[in-house]
Formats: sequence, structure tokens, C-alpha cells
Amino acid sequence: MTELLVRRGEVLALRLFDVAYSIDLASAEALYASNAKARSDRSRLTQVAEKAISFGDPPVLFRMGSLDLDIGGSTTTVHVSVRLYDFGVVAITLRIPVLDQPWSGLERLVEAVQTAVGPVASTPVWREVLDRTLAIVGPALVRPTPATLQEDYLIAVAHTLSESLSATALQQRVDLAALLSGERRKLAEGEKRELLKQSYSYFDDDLVVLTWDRAFIYDPEGNPDVADVIEVANAQLLEFRYYDESLDDELPRMYDQVEAARRGPFAAPRFARLARSLYTLVAEVTELTEKVDNALQVTEDVYLARIYSSALELFRVPKLVAAVDRKLSIVRDTYTALYEEASSSRAELLELAIVVLIVIEIILGIARL
Repeated sequence: MTELLVRRGEVLALRLFDVAYSIDLASAEALYASNAKARSDRSRLTQVAEKAISFGDPPVLFRMGSLDLDIGGSTTTVHVSVRLYDFGVVAITLRIPVLDQPWSGLERLVEAVQTAVGPVASTPVWREVLDRTLAIVGPALVRPTPATLQEDYLIAVAHTLSESLSATALQQRVDLAALLSGERRKLAEGEKRELLKQSYSYFDDDLVVLTWDRAFIYDPEGNPDVADVIEVANAQLLEFRYYDESLDDELPRMYDQVEAARRGPFAAPRFARLARSLYTLVAEVTELTEKVDNALQVTEDVYLARIYSSALELFRVPKLVAAVDRKLSIVRDTYTALYEEASSSRAELLELAIVVLIVIEIILGIARL
């Protein structure tokens, strides 16, 4: 049987960075327009009604041109785009076109891209694009942070094949498990079923398969909505990872601060200051996590909603959300306890002051006799 050809497709390499507490998107748009002399776009999903599924605060998309990259030993032109999310995430996408490529060539290209720009690659391309972006939109960042926390993802997309195939026929014709796992040896049937169980089709001739770090999209219509939804899920994963790790660091410091506040006289003012600090922390984290939760609002598009929910579940975002909520609950309880302790200390001081005043009044009364 003749090997299947991918007439038209692409490989998308995503890298996401947490760069700030939040980003003023309107300001970022204006800065990009004045510096790059180019138009930016507010992202929206193209193939669905706005009331069906939409971004909470639509992220800003910048097209950053193209660059040459060594992929698999040859120089390849890749197209670069950057998307800014208002909750402080920058998502960079490298698009590698695929034209008249045999299926085995697509598999090799995906592995070459993984090697060239994956998490263990030494290429500076991600940092270069990030630095270029931040040089333009830096003033729009609210409380910038070092971009040390990252997420990466690979998406292989086939738009046109050499044969018109249904989703079922395509899965029978090619080894999607090899493409998505990167393994050269044939996987066991049980492992293959586990890897491919997050598979979705809406029409007879489209297919989406999700895994932890890769996805395959077969879409003859060429719409980008599925890839955009996967990116949003990765952005939410990154942000909840950030808050989970931040609270992990904050809780031991909080315990130390509480112990320090208890030492010595006049603890009430220290309790009050610490309680205010914890209240501010809870308010900030709650505000941002709600913003992240509402990054994409799904109501009527059942197919995209299913893919989006599956991606969130696969990336374990609900578990991270629960962990962040538990840690916030600990901080809230500590704030409440500190507030009550501060109030109690003030009441004790007030009682002591009243007793002292009564004693002074008695002494003065005796002195007058």
C-alpha cells in the first residue's frame, strides 16, 4: 500500500511563560502598534458563534514574522506568533509548515522539532522571542516576575491528505501512537489504547487526539480553534502551577511570621499587620485565579467544550485548582485566627488600662485625704 502523504499541514511548537502578575492588554496593543508598526489581533474562536464559546478577556495576538531554525540538520523557516493573556502569561508559537510530506516524514519532523526546541533543547530561540516581546510590551506588565516557570506542548496538524479518509480509516491507516509518544518501538496494545483514549471527532473526516505533551489534529477545513483551546488549557495549567508553587513557598514563611509576631510584648499591632498582609495575599490570588478560571467561557459548542474539558482534566488542572483552594483556605483561617488574636490582645490591653486608671484614681483619692 502506498504511504499516505500529508499534502498540507503544520507542526506547532508552543512554549508558555509566566512573566507578570497581570498584563494590561490594551496598553500592550498600543505599544506593539507603535513599536512594530503592525496590527495586533484580539483572539477569538473563528468557527463558532461568540455566544457559544468565547474568551473572558480576549488575549492579544502578535505576529512576529519568521526566522530560520536548524531542525533535523537542515535550515527551516518557521513562523512566529505571540499571544498575551491578561493573567500574566506569554504564549509563543513556532509554526513549521508541512507540504507533500510522507507520514513517516511527519513523524520524523515532529521528533526533530522536539529535539530542536523541546524542553531539554539548548536552542535560545524561545528566550530570544520572549526578550523581543518583553522589550516592546514591558511597560504593560503589572508587577513583572522572572520567567522561570514554563510549559511546552507540540501539536501535529494535517489539513489535506493524499487520500480522502474518514477519522476511523485514518487511525487504521497510520500509527498515531508512534507520532504522539515519540517511541520508535511498537507500543503494547494496552498502552496504545491508553495513549489514544482522548480521541474526538465531530464530522466523519476530522479527528483530535490529546496526550499530556502532544496532540494530533486532522482538520480538512483548516480552522485553528482546537489548537487555540489547547493553548488556553496550557496557559491555565501554567498559571495554577505558579500559584500552587507560590503558596507552597508562602505557607512556611507565614508560620514563621506568626511565631515571630507572638514573641515579646505588644503583639496586637504585629498580629494586625500580619493579618492585613495575609488578607492582601488572599485577595490577590483569588482575583487572579478567578480571572484564569474565566479565561475561556464555554456554553453551547459541545464539541469544543468536550476537547477543552478533556485537556484541562488531562493536564490535571482541576487537581491544581483544588490544591490552590486548600492552601488559600489555610491562609484565610490563619488570617481569621490572627484577627481574633489581635482583637483579643487589644481587649486585654484595654482592660489593663482601665484597671490602671481605677488604681490611679484610688491612689489620688487617698492622697487628697
